[in-house]
Amino acid sequence: MKLSMFKFNLPKELLAEYPSKNREDSRLMVIERTTGKISHKKFKDITNYFDDGDVLILNDTKVFPARMYGNKEKTGAKIEVFLLRELNAESRLWDVLVDPARKIRIGNKLYFGENDNLVAEVIDNTTSRGRTLRFLYDGSYEEFRKILYDLGETPLPKYIKREAEPEDTERYQTVFAKNEGAVAAPTAGLHFSRELLKRLEIKGVRFAPLTLHIGLGTFRNVEVEDLTKHKTESEEVLISSDACKIINSAKERKKRVCAVGTTVMRGIETSVSTNGQLNPFIGWTNKFIFPPYDFSIANCMITNFHMPESTLLMMVSAFGGYDLINKAYKEAIKEKYRFYSYGDAMLII
Repeated sequence: MKLSMFKFNLPKELLAEYPSKNREDSRLMVIERTTGKISHKKFKDITNYFDDGDVLILNDTKVFPARMYGNKEKTGAKIEVFLLRELNAESRLWDVLVDPARKIRIGNKLYFGENDNLVAEVIDNTTSRGRTLRFLYDGSYEEFRKILYDLGETPLPKYIKREAEPEDTERYQTVFAKNEGAVAAPTAGLHFSRELLKRLEIKGVRFAPLTLHIGLGTFRNVEVEDLTKHKTESEEVLISSDACKIINSAKERKKRVCAVGTTVMRGIETSVSTNGQLNPFIGWTNKFIFPPYDFSIANCMITNFHMPESTLLMMVSAFGGYDLINKAYKEAIKEKYRFYSYGDAMLII
């Protein structure tokens, strides 16, 4: 498989700048792998595809307001800081991306807030765009986190050119978000409203949550033609023994086990035993899935429509079949489905 096999022309107007008015009103393309049939539905129709004993695996990671704007000392130049990962809570150390990167050097100080009430010092260059910052704050950790929250914005993807708005705080978060640590939302889960989850629950569908804190590795561009040479950055994963029991039991009973999103699929495929059971897991994954690939746990998948040449599209192609997903994407463009984070959904069964 080559990078160029995942290239296609996506009209700009199909990139969803705003979410649908109601979560479950997104469109849903249903793809049947055995027959190749493609159907067009609404996301609320998803209840028709699940029955008593089926399982939906959900990523309960919670997005934190990771995008901040500060000013460089002396020059006052505006600098965007994107919080990636807390390295040390006690020392207030964070891995960040800075933009424009060329203006920031080790030893520079950045000031945040109207009254410069938060200061950070650059202590390391980690990548061409990345830096390590030490926030110079003497108050309690709780006070420090509150300041980060107050100063931060919802980290909407870069393709959305508008500023983050108040409704994004709620809509760029799943209704089941629980464990904070992601810099991007697990977007397949954005289509579920509380009412839709309740309707599924009444049908006897069970939910198995795991946590995968999405970092920028999920969205990092693939820059090599030979996909076996691509390296994905690690993301933190937690899979509980309770979730494993629910999933393994449904698998044994030949029920539908559905990965809600590519992050869930990466998480569960990271921790599979030799006999195809899901094991509890606490750690990091840099798993990169592309065709051909034998999936061990899920027999069904919900996902959004992804960008050309993205690792997410590659994984979906591995699960749905390269030719069928290629055909589905052509149809999605023809039928004017909305793409990416705030876009429409696909169910592969």
